Amino acid sequence: MKPKIIRNEADYEAALLQIDALMENDPEPTSAEGEDLELLCLLVGRYEEEMYPMDLPDPVSAIKFRMEQQGLKKKDLIPYIGSASKVSEIFSGQRTLSLAMIRNLVDGLGIPAEVLLKKPGATLPADTVLHQGRHFPIAEMVKRGWFPGFQGTITEAKNHLEDLLNGFVGALGPNTLIPALNRQHIRNTSQQDEHALTAWRIRVANLALSESLPAAYQPGTVTINFLQELAHLSYLATGPLLAKEFLNKSGIHVVCEPHLPKTHLDGAALKLPSGSPVVALTLRHDRLDNFWFTLFHELAHVALHLDQDAAGAFFDDLTEGGKDQCEKEADRMASEALIPEAAWSEEQLTKHSLPSSIVKFAEKLRISPAIPAGRLRFELRDYKMFKHLIGQGKIRAMLGINRD
Repeated sequence: MKPKIIRNEADYEAALLQIDALMENDPEPTSAEGEDLELLCLLVGRYEEEMYPMDLPDPVSAIKFRMEQQGLKKKDLIPYIGSASKVSEIFSGQRTLSLAMIRNLVDGLGIPAEVLLKKPGATLPADTVLHQGRHFPIAEMVKRGWFPGFQGTITEAKNHLEDLLNGFVGALGPNTLIPALNRQHIRNTSQQDEHALTAWRIRVANLALSESLPAAYQPGTVTINFLQELAHLSYLATGPLLAKEFLNKSGIHVVCEPHLPKTHLDGAALKLPSGSPVVALTLRHDRLDNFWFTLFHELAHVALHLDQDAAGAFFDDLTEGGKDQCEKEADRMASEALIPEAAWSEEQLTKHSLPSSIVKFAEKLRISPAIPAGRLRFELRDYKMFKHLIGQGKIRAMLGINRD
């Protein structure tokens, strides 16, 4: 019987019997029987590798084996693992190998990465994440609980930084750490910490990824009519909560995350790898007028810019005037959707207008009085006016955002 591909256990058993029969004759390697024997052994070997793979050795056992080969003692591992106490903890099972330790052991002792990672065929990830992420505000990220499952100190976080950063970046991939690849548009005249901004962007994306929205986003959804319908929700006491639900049902994520130190943000607009838009709000100004204009400004970016360039992202400090064309376009669309320019010009509200006049105007448009009051304050650069109309101190509590 000629050798054939082994596809099941019956074929496997038959091949073993053929090998036994051929080996009894002790054929010459170059004979027909010898070649059949060699081919059968190859086929059996391949089948056994597929069906009965050998488990990788335990990482600690692999380290001990390499130590015996090279005549090393535990103290000789300190340069690779970090300290005598860490070496002891690794050997006793109290500590797992970090990616930094694994890199050192692969480079220094030549132990295969797949053994230390405990995954057949695995290789060490590129160090792009570590190279970029070590500039992140790690202490603040630990304080805010941005590394799920990690309960250690800041020092411990830095000792396992590569592992934590790889988990933090997750499905977004290492390229998300490189601002130059993400076409970031920053509206701010102050100097920004780009690394902190990137960390915040990843956090926002992760929060959005954790949500399951009831509908998929369709490009072109956000129009001036869509925004004007949304604006009417501001008239209601729980308008911000209703707005989030309204947008979620249109496939748009709304995420609230306080900005990091050395960044100056009111909001941002970006897209997930799936194409779903994310509107992010920092709520650094706990006021209704700021909430509504920031929300609408970022939605305008979705409509005018992100629907055409999904790789872009907009980061906005709205206390700064919009100087580039994109920012001017978003300002105009947001303003028109909240208060049509014709209605604003006709009403002719001024700093001398009575609060009751502003409330009456808002009621006519079916919007929150915080919106016209906030617009007057901004246009006249007088932030002492109409303080009781802007909804000071209402947003964070309503949306459950803790600033401590």
